[in-house]
Parts: sequence; C-alpha cells; structure tokens
Amino acid sequence: MLFSSTVFLLVFLPGITALYYLCPKGMRNGMLLLGSLLFYAFGEPRYLLVMLASILFNYGCGLAICACRKNTDEAHKLQRLMLTFAVVGNLLILGYFKYAGFFVSNLNQLLNGAFYFSEIALPIGISFYTFQAMSYVIDVYRQKVQAQKNLLDFALYITLFPQLIAGPIVRYVRIETQLRDRTCSLASFAAGARRFILGLGKKVLLANQAGLLWDEISAMDAGSMPAATAWIGAIAFTFQIYFDFGGYSDMAIGLGSMFGFHFEENFNYPYTAKSITDFWRRWHISLRTWFKEYVYIPLGGNRKGLLRQVVNLLIVWALTGFWHGASWNFLWWGVYFGVLLILEKVWLLRRLEKLPGLLQHVYALFFIVLGWVIFALTDGTAFFSYLKAMAFCGGLWDGRSGYFLGTAGVLLVIMLFASTQIPAKCAKSVLEKLQNKPAVYLTVKNLTYLLILTASMAFLVSDTYNPFLYFRF
Repeated sequence: MLFSSTVFLLVFLPGITALYYLCPKGMRNGMLLLGSLLFYAFGEPRYLLVMLASILFNYGCGLAICACRKNTDEAHKLQRLMLTFAVVGNLLILGYFKYAGFFVSNLNQLLNGAFYFSEIALPIGISFYTFQAMSYVIDVYRQKVQAQKNLLDFALYITLFPQLIAGPIVRYVRIETQLRDRTCSLASFAAGARRFILGLGKKVLLANQAGLLWDEISAMDAGSMPAATAWIGAIAFTFQIYFDFGGYSDMAIGLGSMFGFHFEENFNYPYTAKSITDFWRRWHISLRTWFKEYVYIPLGGNRKGLLRQVVNLLIVWALTGFWHGASWNFLWWGVYFGVLLILEKVWLLRRLEKLPGLLQHVYALFFIVLGWVIFALTDGTAFFSYLKAMAFCGGLWDGRSGYFLGTAGVLLVIMLFASTQIPAKCAKSVLEKLQNKPAVYLTVKNLTYLLILTASMAFLVSDTYNPFLYFRF
C-alpha cells in the first residue's frame, strides 16, 4: 500500500488514526502493531510470514545474547557466537529473497551451467526491516540497549508502518524509550500532518511528473539521442529520485509524529552540496549512518592507515550499492561514488574548497547526475550508450530537445528551486511577518497545506502514473 494512494489516504490512515486515539494508552502499541501488519499484508500477504519469522528470530537472538551477559570468557564466546548466528541468519534471509536469483544467473553465465532457481518476488521493505533488526541485535551485543522482553513492542519496532517499506532506517537505540512511553499531543499531530502533506506534494506533484519525462526519454534510442535530450532526461531522473524518496521520507517522519514517534531526518537538501562528500552527508542519512556504524567502523574505519581506510571505503560503498538491488549497475554505482569519495578524501577536497562556491556546486551536481544515470539504467550497454549521448556523440540538439525543454522547462526550474532551502526560507519570512496577525497567519498557513493536499489528491484521482522507486529495495 503506497502512502500516495487513495486507499491509504481515504481509508487506512483515517481508520488507524481514529482507532489509535480511541484506544486506552496501554493498548495503543497493540493497535498500531495490528494496523502495521494489515498495512504490510495489503501489498504482500504471503510474505507476512517472512517478516514474522524475522521478528521471532531476532527477538530470540537478542534475549539469548542478553542471557549470556556474564563476565567470563565462556560467556563472551557464547555472545559472539549468538551475534554471528543472528547476523548470518539475517543475511541469509535477505540473500535468498534478494540476491539468490542474481548469483545463480551469473554463475550459469560464468560456468555455462544450467542451475535452476525459480524467480521469487522481492518482499516489500525487506532490506529496511532486516537492517533494523540487525542493528538491534548488534546494539544488544554492544550493550548499548537492553534486550526487549516484550515481544509485541519489539514487533512494533520492526513493523511500524510509517517507516516499514522505505525507511528511514530507524535504529532501536533511537526509539527504545518511545516504544514504552511517548507523548501524543495535538501540536505534534498537526506538525506531523503538515509534514506528511508536504511529502505527498513532493511525491505526487513533482516526482511523478519528473518520472513521466524520464520514462519517455529513457525509452528513446540513445544511439541517436542528442546531448540536450540526454541531459534533460538525466536531470529529470535526478529530481525524480530525490522528490520520490525524499517525499516518502517526509511522509514517514510526518506519520511518525502523528502517532507520537520522532524519527531522524533522512535528507538535508542534498543537491545543494559542494562536493560528493557533502552530498553523502545529506542523502539517505539513515543508510549512510547504518553502514558507518555497523560496517565501516568495525572494519577499522580510518584508524589503521590510509591504505586500510581506502579498502574499507571501497568495501562499504560496494555494499551500499549492492544493498539497493541485485544488479551490476547498483554495484558499479556504489563503487563509482566510493572512488569519488576516496579521491576527495586523499587529494581533491582541499583543492575544491579553494574554488568559488558556484564551481563547487557545478562539480558536485555533474558527478551526482552521472551517478544517477548508472543507478537508473540496469543494462550496462544502455548505460554506456546513454553516457555517449550525454557526451555529444549524437549531436547537440534536435526538434525533440526543443519539445522537451518547452513542455518541461518550467517544471525543471520549479524542481530546481524546490530542492533548495529557498522555498522554506521564503515561507518562513512571510509567516514571520504575519505572526502579529494570528488569524491571518493561521489562514495563510493552513490554506497553503490544504492547497497542496487538494492538488495532490486531484493528480492521484486523475493520473494512473504513481510509481515508487524504492519499493524494489
């Protein structure tokens, strides 16, 4: 069930919200858990058992590690054994559903074999909830948190519907106290509703429209595509994936606030970055933090010399890319950014900082856009053909380039400004001037959000194009 669907907006969300607030406080976790399971089962009922098995497995592993917590060598060995068992078990579940077909297919090509593997539909959100479960078990082992003894509360942590299918990846250490006790105020509910509406607008009014443009251009023959058309398409996808995933993160954070939870930010205006290093501090923050905390630092981070740090970065970014999907382009995408980050760390970043800010932005955006082309095109041949088109191998301009620019130019400019802090600063400036007029202030503020909601609903009702890119992860 998509957040940006009429079923969710008109049936599920009003229903679960009403039931949640009508319940006594002590029953709210149970109600939210039932609602989250229903939310998940609506899209993939047969894979509900997979998620429930993951919940029971990690719940048991957490308790077992905690039970072995004694100051003896034997106890430490048992803890490490249980941790290894938990991590390997989670990776096997994720690997079977997400990567088994990929490995069998490539093994057949390499060995000219005929190994058979039946195609399996990827359970929605498995990458997100598996990483959340692993972080819980690891943090129990590290004694950052106590093992959760209440199975229903642990199940809610894994299944909480606002962040279940697309994150942000919420670590248990950040939400432990909120599971036990949280404040559900009218102010936090209203702020969450506004944040949700803003995210819905990003998804429906911006991402979907950019996606239509990208789909049309990417379906063309890249061999004869002029550079202008190729760059328009690449820029459209760059905006699509940001407003698609960023909008979903806004909706998740807003929904969490409506039910008393406070999730960390997942995006911080990534396209205003002045370097690739800066970009990855701002993009998909919860995933970057997860890999840093549970992979990069345990590998040694930057503590064991430059060569080891370079190797660690390559490992982390190859895994980051491969986490996104069982396809070579995702692996190359991760390695691509890993190499750029290493170059910046070792040599380039100090020189970049001496350039004017505008040139730093141009540098960062150029390599970001190229990276998204690698990400978008799963066929390696298609990627190289598209890259050649961007490099003017098919000419500079033709009639279709003019058509795309004429029909989508205004949209691209709007998305350019919407991806910066300019709209937020302008809105804040206007509202601050109206604070001395409370009636006008509330009217303008609420009408703005009502307009976004109305426009989004109108687009949803009239338009059948409503994909979500991160569903496949």
